[in-house]
Amino acid sequence: MAIAPPSLHLDRKHLRLRLALTVAVVATVVGIVLGVRWPFRESAVIQSLQDASSSQVTIRNFRGVYFPHPGCVAEQVTFRREPSDPDTPPLISVRKLTVEGSFLGVITKHVTLIRADGMDVFIPAQSTNRRFRASSNVIVDNLTVNGATLQFGSRTPDKPPTKFAIHDFTFRNIGGRGPILFHAKLSNPEPPGEIDTNGRFGPWKTGDPFQSPVSGDYSFQHADLGVFKGIAGILSSTGKFQGVLKRIAVQGTTDTPDFKVTSSSHHVRLKTQFKAFVNASTGDVFLDEVDSGFGRTTILTAGSIAHQAGQKGRFTELNMQAKDGRIQDLFELFIKESRSPIAGVTSFRAHVLLPPKKHPFFKKVQLNGDFGIQAGEFTKSITQQNVDKLSAESRGQKDDNPETVLSNLKGHVELEDGIATFSNLSFGVPGALAQMQGTYDLISEKVDLHGTLKMDAAVSHTAHGPKALLFKLVDPFFKRKPRGSEVPVKITGTYRHPSFGLDLGGGKKNRNAKELERLYQSRKK
Repeated sequence: MAIAPPSLHLDRKHLRLRLALTVAVVATVVGIVLGVRWPFRESAVIQSLQDASSSQVTIRNFRGVYFPHPGCVAEQVTFRREPSDPDTPPLISVRKLTVEGSFLGVITKHVTLIRADGMDVFIPAQSTNRRFRASSNVIVDNLTVNGATLQFGSRTPDKPPTKFAIHDFTFRNIGGRGPILFHAKLSNPEPPGEIDTNGRFGPWKTGDPFQSPVSGDYSFQHADLGVFKGIAGILSSTGKFQGVLKRIAVQGTTDTPDFKVTSSSHHVRLKTQFKAFVNASTGDVFLDEVDSGFGRTTILTAGSIAHQAGQKGRFTELNMQAKDGRIQDLFELFIKESRSPIAGVTSFRAHVLLPPKKHPFFKKVQLNGDFGIQAGEFTKSITQQNVDKLSAESRGQKDDNPETVLSNLKGHVELEDGIATFSNLSFGVPGALAQMQGTYDLISEKVDLHGTLKMDAAVSHTAHGPKALLFKLVDPFFKRKPRGSEVPVKITGTYRHPSFGLDLGGGKKNRNAKELERLYQSRKK
């Protein structure tokens, strides 16, 4: 058996000693570095959170964690802007904040996970003049929020804040060179529904945070439109967004299979395709193009839902137009009857303004527009028969079974305070043209229209038998040209029970007016 020489034993002892000293030195250096740079002390955590949020941070309970992963657990964490009103809720409050890192991450300023359980975020309506700045240089791989609320204070006194319930919110790569990746599931307050979104945010623009880029896609499901007075239905929407916080371009589609105006008895399927811009700093929305389709009618809309200088609340301002649509599709949005009173091709152009007043919809909506209906046919047989008869008699025909005629209707309308005022309103059929002006009350459905009816034939030709003799007496009063006649007419009553007649009154009546009225009443018998 060979015996190692004494020098070899000595070398091995020296080697072990050197290794032990090296390990001791390294451990000492690491200990010193970790002691100096240990980021999970309470004071260090508070300072890091204050730097990252530009606010004052307090922690009620704190506990450090060393194994198996270094980190900490903080409870009842609050973030407040300074100076702040003590009656104002904190900017952020977290029931429990868990931080998990690694020993290597302590040196490289890298955190594996931050989890916030029970977080409330409050954004006041009136922001301070203090500029927000984020100065943290720690990289966070994952930030997860479980069970949170996001509230936006209202500029209107005594109005509760707008509240979003966030079920799940995950951020990745916070503080890294690239953008932050995020995924969120939350409940939308108005209209109530569920939002699921994925995207990228950043990098953060320190000097002008609202120039920070953002992009992604979203899904909005089970949105109940019944929260808005006057309409109902369950909406779904999907789309994409891209831009900077001050101008986010959004495009997508919506589908409401059971859309309804509550004053109507009809449900329609309403689909839209839209392009819009959103200003995240103000909440204002600018509609670049909205293509809405229901039945066989398409309406193109552009406008905004935004604040106006010197005014409170958001104003909805829209420019709408339709070409070659169906008037029955529009009527069925608003009527209770089983079918529209008229069918035909319609075109219109309108400017709509909806101020932020606390009034019923028809009381606060303002509209200015022009409309036309071509080749109109009345769906009630008795109404169409009367129109057919009017056309035949206006042309001097005495056929008791006149052919079905199509009518044309056009005019200008201005709507304010629930009253629609019509001008240049005309209704034409072969042989006759009515030109009228007046009002229609959308609330009471009261009609008050006055004008003239121009006919190709004389008034006496619109009656047969003995009554024709009577109307020959009134022909001189209505003649306006060598052939034909012009008759003053009116439409009064209500939408459901209109009254048509000669317009011979209006103040003091002369002898001729009384005689004409007597002759007209005798014809009605």
